[in-house]
Amino acid sequence: MSPNILPQTDGVADPLATLDHRRSTPPKQLQAPGPDQATLLRMLQSAVRVPDHGKRVPFRFIRFEGEARHAFGRQLAARSLERDPNASEAVIDKDRMRFSHAPLVVAVIAQLGPDEKIPESERHSSAACVCFSLLQAADALGFGAIWLTGWLAYDEQVRGWLGLAEHEHVTGFIHIGTPKLAAPERERPDPRALLSDWAPA
Repeated sequence: MSPNILPQTDGVADPLATLDHRRSTPPKQLQAPGPDQATLLRMLQSAVRVPDHGKRVPFRFIRFEGEARHAFGRQLAARSLERDPNASEAVIDKDRMRFSHAPLVVAVIAQLGPDEKIPESERHSSAACVCFSLLQAADALGFGAIWLTGWLAYDEQVRGWLGLAEHEHVTGFIHIGTPKLAAPERERPDPRALLSDWAPA
């Protein structure tokens, strides 16, 4: 069967079709409307249903919407110039506009730090799962979305602007909006080439 043909079961589409159709939409291709308050909370309700060893809930969210997106972009542009005084106007403008395209950006913040029982890597993985689940929730409701990081996710001054505690980290900025056009498909890995069987020596 061609990988582009979805199997049918008694006339019903493949239940995994939503997963198979998900693709990232670049921020410049996202526009209003975005999800309203009730819709966003519903999306987050699904997104937080992730594996979470020890029930630590090692994540939280910061929303950028309306004028706050543009204000944050202006601060990013100024910080970008501080980081590289020789940066081109195009680079500075890119940083200024980072949060201005999609009507909504949600920062997923991993809450880590010392834990006697649960490794930090597992708690970080839970936060990463939230990022992907939020992408899936956006797609399921007809929105476009993309998970981005960039230099700003790791910059100490930006961390201060976000009010992050010592053991908090940006896992991703999820840009969400209405796609201007369908995102093109790209080549995907063949799972048969990635799968192997373990056998005792």
